[in-house]
Amino acid sequence: MQSVPAGLAPPRTSPSGRLPFALHTSILMALLAASSAPTPLYPHYQAQWRLSSLDITVVFSAYALALLIALLTTGTLSDHVGRRPVLLGALAVQAASMALFATAGGLTTLIGARVLQGIATGAATSAAGAALLDLEDPARPGRPALANSIAPVTGMAAGVLAATLMVRFAPVPTITVYAVLIAVFAAQAIALVSTTETVRRRPGALRSTRPHLALPPAAAHVLLLNGAGVVAVWALGGFYSSLGPGFTRLVSPGAPAYVGGMVFFTLTAVAAPTVYLTRRMRADVCALLGSCAVIPAAVLSLGSLHLAGPVLLFAGAALAGFGFGAVSQGALRAVVDSVPAREKGGTLASYHVLSYLAMSLPAIAAGALAAGFGLRAAALAHAGCVAVLATVAVATLTATLRSRRRTPSPDAHSRPATSNCTSASPDTPAPDISVLATHDR
Repeated sequence: MQSVPAGLAPPRTSPSGRLPFALHTSILMALLAASSAPTPLYPHYQAQWRLSSLDITVVFSAYALALLIALLTTGTLSDHVGRRPVLLGALAVQAASMALFATAGGLTTLIGARVLQGIATGAATSAAGAALLDLEDPARPGRPALANSIAPVTGMAAGVLAATLMVRFAPVPTITVYAVLIAVFAAQAIALVSTTETVRRRPGALRSTRPHLALPPAAAHVLLLNGAGVVAVWALGGFYSSLGPGFTRLVSPGAPAYVGGMVFFTLTAVAAPTVYLTRRMRADVCALLGSCAVIPAAVLSLGSLHLAGPVLLFAGAALAGFGFGAVSQGALRAVVDSVPAREKGGTLASYHVLSYLAMSLPAIAAGALAAGFGLRAAALAHAGCVAVLATVAVATLTATLRSRRRTPSPDAHSRPATSNCTSASPDTPAPDISVLATHDR
């Protein structure tokens, strides 16, 4: 496979290109697996170092905020220096963060490890996702976008499941989990060296690292319509990822410690197939259905507090996973479809700024509330706010759908009605939900 200048059509994938495609997909999965791996270990850290709920949410949010900064600064770096250099550097930093986790002796080290992990993940997801786009096979159009959509949530599910099993069965899980991940990243780096670079270097690498954000008016309007739902699902995901194990102990004190990690696994395990199954659904309908699912998810989570059993909690996590997958898929597709190709990079960056802020800031607020008033009060407040946001999203999207039905396109009699803002053709796959600025060339 020959290198091509950035900005030109990506090279065609030959049979020999299947391995690079699988490799870059596995890198995305491993990165996100590592991001969720600490979740089942949080109770151990709390018990060992007497950490509060606020401490845990700060550790969690350090990752999200670092990842956000990395995405804004390195999103297009691989367009200038190549995919491999960025990925190799990111994998090295990721391995270093795993080593820091394995040798952590307190809160400060955990935060440092999470910051390194966020930087590495933000840089690598952009480059790996761009490489998948470069490797698109004309015989299988849309496969890179679908891989970019499903790989992150699949990786998170695999990471929390594997870590939970190691907590249950492996010796010294606080070391074993990260040692396994270091081995995975090392193997991927070795395999990456033998792959062919898909873009040629071009000037402007330093300039491309300046943080920038652009949201065209059309995309801003669509993001405003979907914003409440986006914030609701990402805030719910952040709560389950950071405080999920503690909340599980509160609901079911007699449950084994490893059960806490399974709550977030349930969310991500449902979100991954949801992204795939809803990829051909109209974007606005998809976001509406996901927002509808968030309301009973919050109710079930609160109900589990009163019934003191994990059944309702896991049912709520499953509904939350459906809502997360459907809203993330539908809202992002609506936002991306509202702008031309040259503006998709900045639009994606803006969407993810909102997403990661929604994941981290409410989690910190919940942790602070838990530290002052207890986890039960924090869970009640958090679930109530999420339910209100989801209700606003349902009302807004329903009103928008009704308005569009009452006001058909002026030329609807001559062609089928379409909407760049909220729908896609049945054959259009879901857009990349993890790569931020790789199209902005």
